[in-house]
Amino acid sequence: MGKGIPCRSKQRVRVGGKQPKEVKITSVVPQGSVLCTLLFVLYVNDIWRNFDPSIRLFADMCKMYRIITNKNDIKNLQKDLKILGEWAVENGMKINPGKSKAIIFTRAQVKNPMGLCLGDQKIPEASSCKYLGIILRSDLNWGDQVNYTAQKTWKALHFVMRVLKKGNRNTK
Repeated sequence: MGKGIPCRSKQRVRVGGKQPKEVKITSVVPQGSVLCTLLFVLYVNDIWRNFDPSIRLFADMCKMYRIITNKNDIKNLQKDLKILGEWAVENGMKINPGKSKAIIFTRAQVKNPMGLCLGDQKIPEASSCKYLGIILRSDLNWGDQVNYTAQKTWKALHFVMRVLKKGNRNTK
């Protein structure tokens, strides 16, 4: 079976501020299993209640976004990131700012840096990101996504061509 979610040999669950004694763990949930994802989603399901902007959760991915029209909107987004950090600490979770990206989606030529932080670490700004398998660029151009899709299509086509050329009759 696959690797399990790393855990201590003992654990306890806090309910309503009360913490019972620790109990020994005798099994783990295999990482990557449907149950593992379901348990994680249940764990983070209340995260959206704390935020003013739109927030999207998918498996272990969290996207927060806000329409920025002035500097006050950037300050509010930074406040939301602070609340996210506090939520993570309260729930015993760590968010890796190194895996986070800040992107400004605009057709404007000049982009002012936002300088957003998560905890005491600055969130790096990027010109593109991959979201649910789609490459999104800050300038709203689809060129990278089109090239990526064409490249995947050519690879699949060449695989089929090799099988047809060299494969036996049953394979064809």
